[in-house]
Amino acid sequence: MENNMPRQRKKNNDGESLDEDVDEIPQVDISDSTALIGHPKGNEIVLERNIGILGCISFVVGITIGSGIFISPKGVLANAGSVGCALVIWFVSGVICGIGGLCYAELGATFPRSGGDFTFLLENFGPLPAFLRVWTSIIAVRTASGSVIAITAAEYLLKPMFSSCQEIPEQAVRILAAFVICTICALNCRSATIGSHIQGVFTVAKLIGLLVISGSGLFLLCQGKANNSLMTFSATDPSKVPLALYSGLFAYSGFQHLPQITEEVINPTRTIPIGIVSSMAIIITIFLLTNIAYFIVLTPEEILSSSAVAVDYGRYELGPLWWTMSLAVTLSCIGSLNGGIFTTPRMFFVASREQLFPEVFGMIHINWKTPLPAIASMLPVMLLTLMVSDIYSIINYFSFMRWTFLILTVAIIPYGRWKHPNLKRPFKVPLILPFIFIFSALFVVIVSLYSAPYDCGIGLVLTLTGIPVYYVGVWWKNKPQWVKELLIKFTHSVQKICYVVSQESKNNAAKVEDHEIS
Repeated sequence: MENNMPRQRKKNNDGESLDEDVDEIPQVDISDSTALIGHPKGNEIVLERNIGILGCISFVVGITIGSGIFISPKGVLANAGSVGCALVIWFVSGVICGIGGLCYAELGATFPRSGGDFTFLLENFGPLPAFLRVWTSIIAVRTASGSVIAITAAEYLLKPMFSSCQEIPEQAVRILAAFVICTICALNCRSATIGSHIQGVFTVAKLIGLLVISGSGLFLLCQGKANNSLMTFSATDPSKVPLALYSGLFAYSGFQHLPQITEEVINPTRTIPIGIVSSMAIIITIFLLTNIAYFIVLTPEEILSSSAVAVDYGRYELGPLWWTMSLAVTLSCIGSLNGGIFTTPRMFFVASREQLFPEVFGMIHINWKTPLPAIASMLPVMLLTLMVSDIYSIINYFSFMRWTFLILTVAIIPYGRWKHPNLKRPFKVPLILPFIFIFSALFVVIVSLYSAPYDCGIGLVLTLTGIPVYYVGVWWKNKPQWVKELLIKFTHSVQKICYVVSQESKNNAAKVEDHEIS
Protein backbone atom coordinates (compact mmCIF):
# COMPACT_ATOMS: atom_id res chain seq x y z
CA MET A 1 0.00 0.00 0.00
CA GLU A 2 1.46 3.34 -1.02
CA ASN A 3 1.52 6.27 1.33
CA ASN A 4 -0.30 8.40 -1.24
CA MET A 5 -3.52 6.79 -2.30
CA PRO A 6 -3.90 6.65 -6.10
CA ARG A 7 -6.77 8.68 -7.40
CA GLN A 8 -8.88 8.07 -10.48
CA ARG A 9 -10.31 10.63 -12.84
CA LYS A 10 -14.08 10.88 -13.00
CA LYS A 11 -15.58 9.00 -15.93
CA ASN A 12 -19.02 8.63 -17.40
CA ASN A 13 -20.74 5.34 -18.18
CA ASP A 14 -18.92 5.08 -21.52
CA GLY A 15 -15.56 5.31 -19.82
CA GLU A 16 -14.92 8.84 -21.16
CA SER A 17 -13.58 11.58 -18.93
CA LEU A 18 -16.28 13.97 -17.77
CA ASP A 19 -13.74 16.75 -18.21
CA GLU A 20 -14.08 16.28 -21.95
CA ASP A 21 -17.88 16.37 -21.87
CA VAL A 22 -18.03 19.89 -20.47
CA ASP A 23 -15.79 22.54 -21.93
CA GLU A 24 -17.62 25.62 -20.68
CA ILE A 25 -16.40 25.23 -17.12
CA PRO A 26 -12.76 24.17 -16.66
CA GLN A 27 -12.14 21.21 -14.38
CA VAL A 28 -9.09 20.24 -12.34
CA ASP A 29 -6.87 17.39 -13.33
CA ILE A 30 -7.18 15.54 -10.03
CA SER A 31 -4.39 13.22 -11.02
CA ASP A 32 -2.04 16.13 -10.28
CA SER A 33 -1.09 15.40 -6.68
CA THR A 34 0.79 18.70 -6.40
CA ALA A 35 -2.47 20.59 -6.82
CA LEU A 36 -4.26 18.33 -4.41
CA ILE A 37 -1.98 18.82 -1.47
CA GLY A 38 -2.12 22.59 -1.71
CA HIS A 39 1.27 23.55 -3.15
CA PRO A 40 0.43 25.97 -5.98
CA LYS A 41 2.10 25.54 -9.33
CA GLY A 42 2.14 28.99 -10.86
CA ASN A 43 -1.23 30.69 -10.25
CA GLU A 44 -3.30 27.62 -9.49
CA ILE A 45 -6.42 27.92 -7.39
CA VAL A 46 -5.78 25.60 -4.45
CA LEU A 47 -6.14 25.47 -0.68
CA GLU A 48 -2.95 27.01 0.64
CA ARG A 49 -0.69 25.72 3.42
CA ASN A 50 -0.55 28.42 6.10
CA ILE A 51 -1.27 26.66 9.42
CA GLY A 52 1.71 26.01 11.70
CA ILE A 53 2.06 24.41 15.14
CA LEU A 54 0.45 27.31 17.00
CA GLY A 55 -2.38 27.31 14.49
CA CYS A 56 -2.94 23.57 15.03
CA ILE A 57 -3.00 24.03 18.81
CA SER A 58 -5.40 26.93 18.35
CA PHE A 59 -7.79 24.78 16.31
CA VAL A 60 -7.77 21.73 18.62
CA VAL A 61 -7.97 23.76 21.84
CA GLY A 62 -10.44 26.21 20.31
CA ILE A 63 -12.77 23.50 19.02
CA THR A 64 -12.60 21.30 22.12
CA ILE A 65 -13.08 24.08 24.67
CA GLY A 66 -16.52 25.16 23.58
CA SER A 67 -19.81 24.70 25.36
CA GLY A 68 -18.95 21.33 26.89
CA ILE A 69 -16.97 22.61 29.87
CA PHE A 70 -19.88 24.95 30.71
CA ILE A 71 -22.70 22.43 30.12
CA SER A 72 -21.16 19.07 31.03
CA PRO A 73 -20.31 19.71 34.73
CA LYS A 74 -24.02 19.40 35.39
CA GLY A 75 -24.42 16.18 33.39
CA VAL A 76 -21.31 14.56 34.84
CA LEU A 77 -22.26 15.38 38.43
CA ALA A 78 -25.88 14.27 38.04
CA ASN A 79 -24.84 10.82 36.82
CA ALA A 80 -21.68 10.41 38.92
CA GLY A 81 -23.55 10.83 42.20
CA SER A 82 -20.88 12.78 44.13
CA VAL A 83 -18.24 15.43 43.65
CA GLY A 84 -15.33 13.02 44.11
CA CYS A 85 -16.73 10.57 41.56
CA ALA A 86 -17.41 13.44 39.16
CA LEU A 87 -13.75 14.53 39.31
CA VAL A 88 -12.67 10.95 38.68
CA ILE A 89 -14.99 10.85 35.64
CA TRP A 90 -13.46 14.07 34.33
CA PHE A 91 -9.97 12.65 34.72
CA VAL A 92 -10.85 9.30 33.11
CA SER A 93 -12.62 11.06 30.23
CA GLY A 94 -9.53 13.19 29.67
CA VAL A 95 -7.22 10.17 29.67
CA ILE A 96 -9.45 8.31 27.17
CA CYS A 97 -9.61 11.27 24.81
CA GLY A 98 -5.90 11.94 25.30
CA ILE A 99 -5.16 8.40 24.13
CA GLY A 100 -7.55 8.94 21.23
CA GLY A 101 -5.67 12.11 20.37
CA LEU A 102 -2.37 10.20 20.26
CA CYS A 103 -3.94 7.64 17.92
CA TYR A 104 -5.22 10.36 15.61
CA ALA A 105 -1.77 11.92 15.66
CA GLU A 106 -0.35 8.70 14.21
CA LEU A 107 -3.08 8.45 11.60
CA GLY A 108 -2.68 12.11 10.61
CA ALA A 109 1.06 11.67 10.16
CA THR A 110 0.69 8.37 8.29
CA PHE A 111 -1.97 9.65 5.86
CA PRO A 112 -1.02 13.31 5.25
CA ARG A 113 -4.16 14.25 3.32
CA SER A 114 -7.21 16.21 4.39
CA GLY A 115 -10.49 14.55 5.30
CA GLY A 116 -9.72 13.10 8.73
CA ASP A 117 -11.93 10.12 9.54
CA PHE A 118 -13.20 9.99 5.97
CA THR A 119 -9.72 9.61 4.47
CA PHE A 120 -8.61 7.04 7.04
CA LEU A 121 -11.72 4.90 6.57
CA LEU A 122 -11.64 5.20 2.76
CA GLU A 123 -8.05 4.06 2.44
CA ASN A 124 -8.41 1.11 4.81
CA PHE A 125 -12.03 -0.07 4.78
CA GLY A 126 -13.44 1.21 1.50
CA PRO A 127 -15.94 3.80 0.31
CA LEU A 128 -19.14 2.73 2.11
CA PRO A 129 -18.03 3.27 5.74
CA ALA A 130 -16.25 6.45 4.64
CA PHE A 131 -19.44 7.72 3.01
CA LEU A 132 -21.52 6.89 6.08
CA ARG A 133 -19.09 8.89 8.20
CA VAL A 134 -19.63 11.95 6.03
CA TRP A 135 -23.37 11.27 5.84
CA THR A 136 -23.81 11.30 9.62
CA SER A 137 -21.64 14.40 9.89
CA ILE A 138 -23.72 16.47 7.50
CA ILE A 139 -27.18 15.37 8.65
CA ALA A 140 -26.60 15.67 12.40
CA VAL A 141 -23.28 14.95 14.12
CA ARG A 142 -21.38 18.10 13.19
CA THR A 143 -24.34 20.29 12.26
CA ALA A 144 -26.40 19.60 15.40
CA SER A 145 -23.34 20.02 17.61
CA GLY A 146 -22.67 23.37 15.96
CA SER A 147 -26.25 24.46 16.53
CA VAL A 148 -26.05 23.53 20.22
CA ILE A 149 -22.85 25.53 20.58
CA ALA A 150 -24.48 28.52 18.88
CA ILE A 151 -27.48 28.28 21.22
CA THR A 152 -25.15 28.20 24.22
CA ALA A 153 -23.30 31.27 22.90
CA ALA A 154 -26.60 33.11 22.47
CA GLU A 155 -27.83 32.18 25.95
CA TYR A 156 -24.66 33.39 27.64
CA LEU A 157 -24.60 36.59 25.57
CA LEU A 158 -28.19 37.42 26.58
CA LYS A 159 -27.73 36.36 30.20
CA PRO A 160 -26.49 39.77 31.48
CA MET A 161 -29.56 41.46 29.98
CA PHE A 162 -31.96 39.53 32.22
CA SER A 163 -32.13 39.20 35.97
CA SER A 164 -31.54 35.85 37.62
CA CYS A 165 -35.30 35.51 38.10
CA GLN A 166 -36.17 36.17 34.46
CA GLU A 167 -36.21 33.53 31.78
CA ILE A 168 -34.52 34.32 28.48
CA PRO A 169 -37.04 34.16 25.60
CA GLU A 170 -36.39 31.02 23.59
CA GLN A 171 -37.12 32.76 20.30
CA ALA A 172 -34.54 35.45 21.02
CA VAL A 173 -31.95 32.76 21.74
CA ARG A 174 -32.66 30.88 18.51
CA ILE A 175 -32.65 34.05 16.37
CA LEU A 176 -29.34 35.22 17.85
CA ALA A 177 -27.90 31.72 17.38
CA ALA A 178 -28.94 31.79 13.71
CA PHE A 179 -27.23 35.18 13.28
CA VAL A 180 -24.01 33.84 14.82
CA ILE A 181 -24.04 30.77 12.54
CA CYS A 182 -24.66 32.84 9.40
CA THR A 183 -21.90 35.30 10.32
CA ILE A 184 -19.28 32.61 10.99
CA CYS A 185 -20.19 30.76 7.78
CA ALA A 186 -19.94 33.99 5.76
CA LEU A 187 -16.51 34.87 7.20
CA ASN A 188 -15.13 31.39 6.50
CA CYS A 189 -16.51 31.48 2.97
CA ARG A 190 -14.78 34.81 2.43
CA SER A 191 -11.28 33.87 3.60
CA ALA A 192 -9.47 30.94 5.20
CA THR A 193 -7.04 33.44 6.71
CA ILE A 194 -9.88 35.27 8.44
CA GLY A 195 -11.19 31.96 9.77
CA SER A 196 -7.81 30.95 11.19
CA HIS A 197 -7.24 34.39 12.73
CA ILE A 198 -10.68 34.30 14.36
CA GLN A 199 -9.77 30.91 15.78
CA GLY A 200 -6.58 32.24 17.33
CA VAL A 201 -8.21 35.28 18.91
CA PHE A 202 -11.15 33.38 20.36
CA THR A 203 -8.91 30.60 21.67
CA VAL A 204 -6.86 33.12 23.64
CA ALA A 205 -10.06 34.71 24.95
CA LYS A 206 -11.49 31.42 26.22
CA LEU A 207 -8.20 30.40 27.83
CA ILE A 208 -8.11 33.70 29.71
CA GLY A 209 -11.66 33.14 30.94
CA LEU A 210 -10.95 29.60 32.12
CA LEU A 211 -7.68 30.66 33.75
CA VAL A 212 -9.62 33.29 35.70
CA ILE A 213 -12.00 30.58 36.95
CA SER A 214 -9.32 28.01 37.78
CA GLY A 215 -6.92 30.58 39.24
CA SER A 216 -9.48 32.09 41.58
CA GLY A 217 -10.64 28.63 42.63
CA LEU A 218 -7.12 27.48 43.45
CA PHE A 219 -6.58 30.70 45.41
CA LEU A 220 -9.62 29.90 47.55
CA LEU A 221 -8.42 26.33 47.97
CA CYS A 222 -5.06 27.58 49.29
CA GLN A 223 -6.97 29.73 51.77
CA GLY A 224 -8.86 26.69 53.02
CA LYS A 225 -12.24 27.89 51.78
CA ALA A 226 -13.16 24.78 49.78
CA ASN A 227 -16.53 23.08 50.19
CA ASN A 228 -16.53 19.99 52.40
CA SER A 229 -18.05 18.04 49.51
CA LEU A 230 -14.95 18.43 47.30
CA MET A 231 -13.55 14.97 48.06
CA THR A 232 -16.75 13.16 48.99
CA PHE A 233 -17.54 9.83 47.38
CA SER A 234 -20.84 7.97 47.43
CA ALA A 235 -22.31 4.91 45.78
CA THR A 236 -22.88 5.42 42.07
CA ASP A 237 -25.44 3.60 39.95
CA PRO A 238 -23.27 1.56 37.51
CA SER A 239 -25.81 2.00 34.73
CA LYS A 240 -25.32 5.78 34.90
CA VAL A 241 -21.52 5.69 34.61
CA PRO A 242 -21.60 5.58 30.77
CA LEU A 243 -23.94 8.58 30.76
CA ALA A 244 -21.50 10.47 32.98
CA LEU A 245 -18.67 9.43 30.67
CA TYR A 246 -20.65 10.57 27.66
CA SER A 247 -20.99 14.03 29.22
CA GLY A 248 -17.28 14.16 29.94
CA LEU A 249 -16.29 12.78 26.54
CA PHE A 250 -18.58 15.30 24.84
CA ALA A 251 -16.61 18.09 26.52
CA TYR A 252 -13.26 16.63 25.45
CA SER A 253 -14.33 15.85 21.89
CA GLY A 254 -12.33 17.79 19.31
CA PHE A 255 -9.02 15.99 18.85
CA GLN A 256 -10.35 14.34 15.68
CA HIS A 257 -10.84 17.61 13.80
CA LEU A 258 -7.24 18.56 13.01
CA PRO A 259 -6.53 15.82 10.39
CA GLN A 260 -9.45 17.20 8.38
CA ILE A 261 -7.31 20.18 7.34
CA THR A 262 -4.02 18.33 6.78
CA GLU A 263 -3.48 19.79 3.31
CA GLU A 264 -3.49 23.31 4.78
CA VAL A 265 -0.97 22.44 7.51
CA ILE A 266 2.72 23.20 7.07
CA ASN A 267 4.82 20.00 7.31
CA PRO A 268 1.82 17.92 8.52
CA THR A 269 3.75 14.73 9.36
CA ARG A 270 5.52 16.67 12.14
CA THR A 271 3.09 19.47 12.92
CA ILE A 272 -0.08 17.42 13.43
CA PRO A 273 1.33 15.06 16.12
CA ILE A 274 2.88 17.99 18.01
CA GLY A 275 -0.33 19.99 17.71
CA ILE A 276 -2.64 17.22 18.94
CA VAL A 277 -0.41 16.05 21.81
CA SER A 278 0.24 19.59 23.07
CA SER A 279 -3.42 20.52 22.77
CA MET A 280 -4.71 17.51 24.71
CA ALA A 281 -2.24 18.18 27.54
CA ILE A 282 -3.46 21.79 27.77
CA ILE A 283 -7.13 20.80 27.61
CA ILE A 284 -6.99 18.07 30.26
CA THR A 285 -5.17 20.38 32.67
CA ILE A 286 -7.55 23.30 32.11
CA PHE A 287 -10.68 21.13 32.41
CA LEU A 288 -9.60 19.51 35.68
CA LEU A 289 -8.62 22.84 37.25
CA THR A 290 -11.87 24.47 36.08
CA ASN A 291 -14.04 21.72 37.53
CA ILE A 292 -12.16 21.80 40.81
CA ALA A 293 -12.79 25.55 40.92
CA TYR A 294 -16.51 24.99 40.28
CA PHE A 295 -16.75 22.52 43.14
CA ILE A 296 -14.75 24.77 45.47
CA VAL A 297 -17.17 27.68 45.11
CA LEU A 298 -20.52 26.05 44.29
CA THR A 299 -22.28 23.27 46.15
CA PRO A 300 -23.44 20.19 44.20
CA GLU A 301 -27.04 21.36 44.59
CA GLU A 302 -26.21 24.76 43.10
CA ILE A 303 -24.43 23.18 40.13
CA LEU A 304 -27.30 20.78 39.45
CA SER A 305 -29.88 23.58 39.59
CA SER A 306 -27.79 26.01 37.51
CA SER A 307 -28.45 26.65 33.83
CA ALA A 308 -25.19 28.60 33.51
CA VAL A 309 -22.53 27.20 35.84
CA ALA A 310 -19.75 29.56 34.79
CA VAL A 311 -21.97 32.64 35.17
CA ASP A 312 -23.11 31.57 38.64
CA TYR A 313 -19.46 31.09 39.53
CA GLY A 314 -18.79 34.64 38.33
CA ARG A 315 -21.62 36.02 40.46
CA TYR A 316 -19.97 34.53 43.56
CA GLU A 317 -16.37 35.50 42.81
CA LEU A 318 -16.37 38.49 40.45
CA GLY A 319 -19.21 40.54 41.92
CA PRO A 320 -20.36 43.32 39.57
CA LEU A 321 -17.96 42.05 36.89
CA TRP A 322 -19.74 38.71 36.65
CA TRP A 323 -20.94 39.65 33.15
CA THR A 324 -17.36 39.33 31.87
CA MET A 325 -17.60 35.60 32.57
CA SER A 326 -20.76 35.42 30.48
CA LEU A 327 -18.93 37.20 27.68
CA ALA A 328 -15.98 34.80 27.99
CA VAL A 329 -18.33 31.83 27.62
CA THR A 330 -19.89 33.40 24.53
CA LEU A 331 -16.49 33.96 22.93
CA SER A 332 -15.50 30.40 23.81
CA CYS A 333 -18.55 28.94 22.10
CA ILE A 334 -18.17 31.13 19.02
CA GLY A 335 -14.53 30.05 18.73
CA SER A 336 -15.54 26.39 18.91
CA LEU A 337 -18.26 26.97 16.32
CA ASN A 338 -15.79 28.71 14.02
CA GLY A 339 -13.35 25.82 14.30
CA GLY A 340 -16.04 23.30 13.40
CA ILE A 341 -17.23 25.32 10.42
CA PHE A 342 -13.62 25.71 9.25
CA THR A 343 -12.62 22.03 9.50
CA THR A 344 -15.76 19.96 8.81
CA PRO A 345 -16.38 21.21 5.24
CA ARG A 346 -12.88 19.99 4.33
CA MET A 347 -14.23 16.47 4.87
CA PHE A 348 -17.03 17.15 2.39
CA PHE A 349 -14.47 18.73 0.04
CA VAL A 350 -12.30 15.60 0.03
CA ALA A 351 -15.35 13.31 -0.25
CA SER A 352 -16.30 15.15 -3.43
CA ARG A 353 -12.75 14.87 -4.74
CA GLU A 354 -12.95 11.11 -4.19
CA GLN A 355 -16.23 11.01 -6.14
CA LEU A 356 -18.36 10.10 -3.11
CA PHE A 357 -20.12 13.46 -2.86
CA PRO A 358 -21.56 15.82 -5.50
CA GLU A 359 -18.85 17.37 -7.64
CA VAL A 360 -19.64 20.92 -6.62
CA PHE A 361 -18.65 20.23 -3.00
CA GLY A 362 -15.05 19.85 -4.17
CA MET A 363 -14.82 23.29 -5.76
CA ILE A 364 -13.02 26.44 -4.62
CA HIS A 365 -13.89 30.11 -4.99
CA ILE A 366 -11.73 31.60 -7.73
CA ASN A 367 -10.60 34.67 -5.80
CA TRP A 368 -11.13 33.74 -2.13
CA LYS A 369 -9.61 30.24 -2.46
CA THR A 370 -12.04 28.71 0.05
CA PRO A 371 -14.25 25.59 -0.38
CA LEU A 372 -17.32 27.81 -0.46
CA PRO A 373 -19.94 25.22 -1.54
CA ALA A 374 -18.79 22.76 1.14
CA ILE A 375 -18.98 25.45 3.84
CA ALA A 376 -22.32 26.76 2.61
CA SER A 377 -23.81 23.25 2.65
CA MET A 378 -23.69 23.24 6.46
CA LEU A 379 -25.71 26.45 6.79
CA PRO A 380 -29.24 25.25 5.86
CA VAL A 381 -28.89 22.07 7.94
CA MET A 382 -27.75 24.01 10.99
CA LEU A 383 -30.55 26.55 10.62
CA LEU A 384 -33.13 23.76 10.28
CA THR A 385 -31.69 22.09 13.38
CA LEU A 386 -32.29 25.30 15.33
CA MET A 387 -36.01 24.84 14.67
CA VAL A 388 -36.05 21.51 16.55
CA SER A 389 -37.42 22.05 20.05
CA ASP A 390 -35.35 19.35 21.74
CA ILE A 391 -32.12 19.78 19.81
CA TYR A 392 -30.12 17.98 22.50
CA SER A 393 -31.93 14.73 21.72
CA ILE A 394 -30.35 14.77 18.25
CA ILE A 395 -26.89 14.73 19.81
CA ASN A 396 -27.95 11.86 22.08
CA TYR A 397 -29.16 9.89 19.06
CA PHE A 398 -25.85 10.21 17.24
CA SER A 399 -23.42 10.01 20.15
CA PHE A 400 -23.61 6.24 19.83
CA MET A 401 -22.69 6.27 16.13
CA ARG A 402 -20.07 8.99 16.51
CA TRP A 403 -18.15 6.87 18.98
CA THR A 404 -18.69 3.79 16.86
CA PHE A 405 -16.94 5.55 13.97
CA LEU A 406 -14.16 6.72 16.28
CA ILE A 407 -13.63 3.11 17.36
CA LEU A 408 -13.55 1.98 13.73
CA THR A 409 -11.08 4.73 12.87
CA VAL A 410 -8.68 4.00 15.74
CA ALA A 411 -8.87 0.28 14.86
CA ILE A 412 -7.03 1.21 11.66
CA ILE A 413 -3.79 1.42 13.67
CA PRO A 414 -3.56 -2.27 14.71
CA TYR A 415 -5.12 -3.30 11.39
CA GLY A 416 -2.53 -1.29 9.46
CA ARG A 417 0.36 -2.60 11.56
CA TRP A 418 -0.72 -6.13 10.56
CA LYS A 419 -1.82 -5.51 6.98
CA HIS A 420 0.81 -2.97 5.93
CA PRO A 421 3.79 -3.37 8.27
CA ASN A 422 6.16 -1.52 5.92
CA LEU A 423 4.00 1.58 5.56
CA LYS A 424 5.94 4.68 6.57
CA ARG A 425 4.75 6.00 9.94
CA PRO A 426 6.54 9.21 10.96
CA PHE A 427 4.80 9.08 14.36
CA LYS A 428 3.95 5.80 16.11
CA VAL A 429 2.16 5.14 19.38
CA PRO A 430 2.62 1.99 21.48
CA LEU A 431 0.23 -0.63 20.14
CA ILE A 432 -1.42 -0.97 23.55
CA LEU A 433 -2.85 2.58 23.34
CA PRO A 434 -5.32 2.05 20.48
CA PHE A 435 -6.56 -1.11 22.22
CA ILE A 436 -7.09 0.85 25.46
CA PHE A 437 -9.09 3.48 23.57
CA ILE A 438 -11.09 0.89 21.63
CA PHE A 439 -12.01 -1.16 24.71
CA SER A 440 -12.86 1.96 26.74
CA ALA A 441 -15.08 3.34 24.01
CA LEU A 442 -16.66 -0.07 23.41
CA PHE A 443 -17.57 -0.27 27.09
CA VAL A 444 -19.30 3.09 26.89
CA VAL A 445 -21.12 2.18 23.65
CA ILE A 446 -22.27 -1.25 24.85
CA VAL A 447 -23.54 -0.06 28.22
CA SER A 448 -25.22 2.88 26.50
CA LEU A 449 -27.13 0.41 24.37
CA TYR A 450 -28.40 -1.04 27.64
CA SER A 451 -29.08 2.34 29.30
CA ALA A 452 -30.61 4.18 26.32
CA PRO A 453 -31.51 1.62 23.63
CA TYR A 454 -34.18 3.86 22.08
CA ASP A 455 -31.77 6.75 21.43
CA CYS A 456 -29.08 4.42 20.10
CA GLY A 457 -31.61 2.67 17.85
CA ILE A 458 -32.74 5.95 16.30
CA GLY A 459 -29.14 6.96 15.68
CA LEU A 460 -28.39 3.63 14.03
CA VAL A 461 -31.46 3.81 11.78
CA LEU A 462 -30.65 7.38 10.70
CA THR A 463 -27.08 6.31 9.93
CA LEU A 464 -28.26 3.34 7.85
CA THR A 465 -30.39 5.67 5.72
CA GLY A 466 -27.11 6.64 4.12
CA ILE A 467 -26.74 3.16 2.57
CA PRO A 468 -29.46 3.58 -0.10
CA VAL A 469 -28.19 7.11 -0.71
CA TYR A 470 -24.71 5.68 -1.32
CA TYR A 471 -25.90 2.99 -3.74
CA VAL A 472 -28.12 5.38 -5.69
CA GLY A 473 -25.79 8.37 -5.72
CA VAL A 474 -22.33 6.74 -5.81
CA TRP A 475 -22.41 3.03 -6.66
CA TRP A 476 -25.02 3.28 -9.46
CA LYS A 477 -22.94 4.41 -12.45
CA ASN A 478 -25.42 3.75 -15.28
CA LYS A 479 -27.76 6.61 -14.47
CA PRO A 480 -30.15 7.81 -17.19
CA GLN A 481 -28.81 10.53 -19.44
CA TRP A 482 -31.37 13.05 -18.20
CA VAL A 483 -30.11 12.55 -14.64
CA LYS A 484 -26.53 13.22 -15.73
CA GLU A 485 -27.57 16.33 -17.62
CA LEU A 486 -29.55 17.56 -14.62
CA LEU A 487 -26.54 17.09 -12.34
CA ILE A 488 -24.28 18.90 -14.81
CA LYS A 489 -26.74 21.81 -15.06
CA PHE A 490 -26.94 21.96 -11.27
CA THR A 491 -23.15 22.02 -11.03
CA HIS A 492 -22.89 24.77 -13.64
CA SER A 493 -25.56 26.86 -11.89
CA VAL A 494 -23.78 26.63 -8.55
CA GLN A 495 -20.46 27.47 -10.23
CA LYS A 496 -21.90 30.62 -11.78
CA ILE A 497 -23.72 31.69 -8.61
CA CYS A 498 -20.82 31.00 -6.23
CA TYR A 499 -18.02 31.73 -8.72
CA VAL A 500 -16.23 28.46 -7.97
CA VAL A 501 -14.17 25.95 -9.98
CA SER A 502 -12.24 22.80 -9.25
CA GLN A 503 -8.59 23.19 -8.28
CA GLU A 504 -7.00 24.43 -11.49
CA SER A 505 -5.06 27.14 -13.28
CA LYS A 506 -6.19 30.71 -12.76
CA ASN A 507 -5.69 31.44 -16.43
CA ASN A 508 -8.24 28.77 -17.38
CA ALA A 509 -10.55 29.96 -14.60
CA ALA A 510 -11.16 33.09 -16.61
CA LYS A 511 -13.42 30.94 -18.80
CA VAL A 512 -15.95 30.88 -15.98
CA GLU A 513 -16.25 34.64 -16.09
CA ASP A 514 -16.59 34.61 -19.88
CA HIS A 515 -19.25 31.90 -19.66
CA GLU A 516 -21.18 33.88 -17.02
CA ILE A 517 -21.10 37.05 -19.11
CA SER A 518 -22.26 35.21 -22.21
